[in-house]
Amino acid sequence: MPSSWAAHSCHLLARLAHPVLWFPKVAVFNVPQEAAMAFPHLQQPSFLLASLKADSVNKPFAQRCQDLVKVIEDFPAKELHAIFPWLVESIFGSLDGVLVGWNLRCLQGRVSPVEYSIAMEFLDPGGPMMKLVYKLQAEDYKFDFPVSYLPGPVKASIQERVLPDSPLYHNKVQFPPTGGLGLNLALNPFEYYMFFFALSLITQKPLPGTLHIRTSDCAYFILVDRYLSWFLPTEGSVLPALSSSPGGPNPSPAPRTPTMPFASYGLHHTSLLKRHISHQTSVNADPASHEIWRSETLLQVFVEMWLHHYSLEMYQKMQSPHAKLEVLHYRLSVSSALHSPAQPSLQALHAYQESFTPTEEHVLVVRLLLKHLHAFSNSLKPEQVSPSTHSHATSPLEEFKRAAVPRFVQQKLYLFLQHCFGHWPLDASFRAVLEMWLSYLQPWRYAPEKQAQSSDCQARCVSERWAPFVQENLLMYTKLFVGFLSRALRTDLVSPKNALMVFRVAKVFAQPNLAEMIQKGEQLFLEPELVIPHRQHRLFTAPTFTGSFLSSWPPAVTDASFKVKSHVYSLEGQDCKYTPMFGPEVRTLVLRLAQLITQAKQTAKSISDQCGESTAGRPFLSWLGFCSTDTNGSYAANDLDEMGQDSVRKTDEYLEKALEYLCQMFRLSEAQLTQLTLALGTTQDENGKKQLPDCVVGEDGLILTPLGRYQIINGLRRFDIEYQGDSELQPIRSYEIASLVRVLFRLSSAINRRFAGPMAALCSRADFLGSFCRYHLTEPGLADRHLLSPVARGCAARRPRGPRLSLRFLGSYRTLLSLLLAFFVASLFCIGPLPCALLLVLGYLLYAVAMTLLTERSKLHHL
Repeated sequence: MPSSWAAHSCHLLARLAHPVLWFPKVAVFNVPQEAAMAFPHLQQPSFLLASLKADSVNKPFAQRCQDLVKVIEDFPAKELHAIFPWLVESIFGSLDGVLVGWNLRCLQGRVSPVEYSIAMEFLDPGGPMMKLVYKLQAEDYKFDFPVSYLPGPVKASIQERVLPDSPLYHNKVQFPPTGGLGLNLALNPFEYYMFFFALSLITQKPLPGTLHIRTSDCAYFILVDRYLSWFLPTEGSVLPALSSSPGGPNPSPAPRTPTMPFASYGLHHTSLLKRHISHQTSVNADPASHEIWRSETLLQVFVEMWLHHYSLEMYQKMQSPHAKLEVLHYRLSVSSALHSPAQPSLQALHAYQESFTPTEEHVLVVRLLLKHLHAFSNSLKPEQVSPSTHSHATSPLEEFKRAAVPRFVQQKLYLFLQHCFGHWPLDASFRAVLEMWLSYLQPWRYAPEKQAQSSDCQARCVSERWAPFVQENLLMYTKLFVGFLSRALRTDLVSPKNALMVFRVAKVFAQPNLAEMIQKGEQLFLEPELVIPHRQHRLFTAPTFTGSFLSSWPPAVTDASFKVKSHVYSLEGQDCKYTPMFGPEVRTLVLRLAQLITQAKQTAKSISDQCGESTAGRPFLSWLGFCSTDTNGSYAANDLDEMGQDSVRKTDEYLEKALEYLCQMFRLSEAQLTQLTLALGTTQDENGKKQLPDCVVGEDGLILTPLGRYQIINGLRRFDIEYQGDSELQPIRSYEIASLVRVLFRLSSAINRRFAGPMAALCSRADFLGSFCRYHLTEPGLADRHLLSPVARGCAARRPRGPRLSLRFLGSYRTLLSLLLAFFVASLFCIGPLPCALLLVLGYLLYAVAMTLLTERSKLHHL
């Protein structure tokens, strides 16, 4: 919350000099510009900063923001330069996550409407904070940003004296003087502000009690949307910077010269603005060309801070042989120099191997970025889309729209998605990653013509216009689809949430004409390189902005093939082993998924039937919790247990449609599905119930197969486990009184020891009295029980059980409550306790006689 300013400034305020405190604080915010010029001794930066820090402790949030607005308007950039780093940290929190700042990720309009509206107005792209940024930008101030807080791969690369491939870091690295601590980036005010804003999504941990806040309602999420809409407009051009100076918009910041040489990491790209201005005169330049650097910077910062996270293996894999050779030459030159050598490679790379797990909020913000980038790129006019119509007169904003996704986003997003697919937990929270991936795969959803489409099936067909996008993002479709298949094969598809994810992916990939486009892209990648000149092989790197180096190639098919190969090799390396999405390996995985979908449908139906039977057969008193619960007769817990029959219906619908879409994509026939289903034994047995897990018969009994273990882990099948030990010694249940059960056990044990001989003699009689005693003194069905465990079978053979009396049933809540209810009903008919007890005993004797006769008759029938 904004009140966290106090924690940051209390200990600093105590160190301030006493003369500073002689001035009234209110004078700082009420001094007009003329007074500020008349009293130059009041414009000391230390006094302004100290006063703001003091007010952050004493004044409410609304008053502080009003004072800040006046300070930004009245004071010159020289004084504002001193308060800018403190103000940015006060808003977005410290980089180490200790100070939370204004806590924008938890600030919501419906919870704190006043603070929300004030913060959003202050941080708006056209608000006071941006005015401060542009005011400082005009004076070319620089602010140091620690390299240690950058994403792991970037930090390791810079510490190794290798310049990252992003132009964002070029000419900005400052090395410390002798004895200095750490590396810094010299950033202009706009970059410094955006670095803090983007990193606060990662460095600031959510506070306790904020886990159930909707991300889309938070101030941070809405600010991201506003910044994207302002600096990456889908209509018109980028708005000029807000500046109080009459000179108009600010030019692009001048580059700084590094104090130490760097080896190139990948291709060194120049700024779009510089490349554009070099082809034009300043008289005819588009006014937006002076401000396009802000759009480029914003996108680079968001991508670098949010997507540049991956493992050590990915880092090594993505480096081209050319880059590795340059790094090797650089290390050799450094080691032969007189100064200290650079940090060793393994140590530098090891520095960022700490596990990075993006949060669900992080993924949702990235999805917002991708959706806006698609809308931004698709806002090009039809005549501007084709590279053949490109000319030097094209505005820099139009060039940027064409280059934003392939240059800045594609590679890092692919690595980020691979990291999420490989490390995200196997639960329903993966839905956020899934929707982010599917949003990127469907740029046509954010095209202007989408609103004009009708609802018929033909309108939903993917247009051939998107074939270049599909081909140039082939791995996004194919390899990540295989990654999703491996996840789906390890999840419980009986869960409605997991079934929904399978349905969503199948539905997206089954869109008409999309599978054909993917197949065409795979054919282009796998075709022989007969026409491509040998000297061009080194160009298999990330594509440039316009693709103009491809325009001189006459064959269109070869041109498209080169683009697909360039995409795959730039992401996976020259030695990658590509697995075709429609090849036999992936088809086998799809068939396994289809089998599991069929199993999950049958399991959901079995659970539904079982729940119906248990509900129908539940006694009247079960609502009191006195009914016994057979925990052995149910599947492992899942969403169906909590959501009921409606979830069974949803799961069945999702799985049915997903299976239909998969069959449509991979041309699976009903005969194939039926044959595979029968081969795995997924059909129901004679009684329509579930079967045992898949297993083979060994010397000591049944042995689980890998499929059987999978079925048990995911609750698809189970063994019918029942208690086969001494019924008197089984654990005390929740529906029994523990102390009473123990007392009754001691009493029955004493009776059994005292009268063991007479009871055995009575049970051995062949008349009706012997049958009556056997019915009460022997366990029913003991002889018919077949023991599954060979160990238990041997133990049972060594310990035969004789007739005995069991009084444990009297320790049940249900039995005692039934007796009390019977006495209560008898009292209503003026029947005393003793007559009622005699009636109960007489009734039980009649019941026992009848059951004895039925038991003896059934035995004679079986004989």
